[in-house]
Amino acid sequence: MENNKSFLWPEGILIALLALGGVFSLAFMMLLRPNASDTQSRPSINIKDVSANVGTQQRIEKLKAAMLTSWQQEAQTKGLAYAIPSRFQGEIIKAAKLTQGEKVIALTFDDGPWPQTTEQVLSILKSNNIKGTFFVVGQNLKNYPELGKQIVAQGHVIANHTWHHWYHSFNPQAAAFEIERTTDLIYQITGAKTNLFRPPGGNLHNGLAAYAKGQKYAVVMWSADSTDYKLPTVPKLINNVIKDSKPGGIVLMHDGGGNRSRTVQALPEIISNFKKQGYRFVTIPELLEIEDRDQKLLANKK
Repeated sequence: MENNKSFLWPEGILIALLALGGVFSLAFMMLLRPNASDTQSRPSINIKDVSANVGTQQRIEKLKAAMLTSWQQEAQTKGLAYAIPSRFQGEIIKAAKLTQGEKVIALTFDDGPWPQTTEQVLSILKSNNIKGTFFVVGQNLKNYPELGKQIVAQGHVIANHTWHHWYHSFNPQAAAFEIERTTDLIYQITGAKTNLFRPPGGNLHNGLAAYAKGQKYAVVMWSADSTDYKLPTVPKLINNVIKDSKPGGIVLMHDGGGNRSRTVQALPEIISNFKKQGYRFVTIPELLEIEDRDQKLLANKK
């Protein structure tokens, strides 16, 4: 019996070890093999589904890009401020003092917005890829807000030309009404914040310019007067502009305030004449930036 026990004992251990190895093998295989329920719960990958997902992602990216562009465009319009160098704030400007000989000229238009004429001027400027500066009358902007929006939407500068375009004397309170009400309406309608002012008739002594200077507006006059408000012939109107224009000049014309058909007729020829002379067209803020740059270069040389 002792011999039988000694034989069975190792045999039992062997059987136990074999059984234990089988359990470990089975467990290992179960770990490696995916669970049937998991396999059923996982969706099968379909090439069409992948393509659809890629297409959806691309559409989302395009939509995000379009939204970003829209936001950027809105940011450029809403709250748009025409930055001018601090040296011109509260100053009277008749032309830019250029030292580098750059042939630039600024076309400005007063008394709009005006039915038909403003759109015609905008069309001519657009066809020539030119940006101008429009000094608007507040009550005209109130009556024709869409024209004001067009001015800004097409990249032109919109500026202040008082509410009523009156010529008489103003006390500070009346001057504030004329100027600030117009500035506020410009912002409400177009989103543009202007600090450019031109007094009606160029009058610098009736209280308006004094108020504007005190509020740090740049008071913008001109160096070449078309006198289109006197209704000269078209050739005379053209000559009035060209004969007095020099690099850094500011040209006065009108898109509103009366019959401006002759201005519309003359404008393409005026533009063509300047182009032949090698001029580049700029807005008033751009013109002031050029003078500021020139003055800084001159100061650095000293």
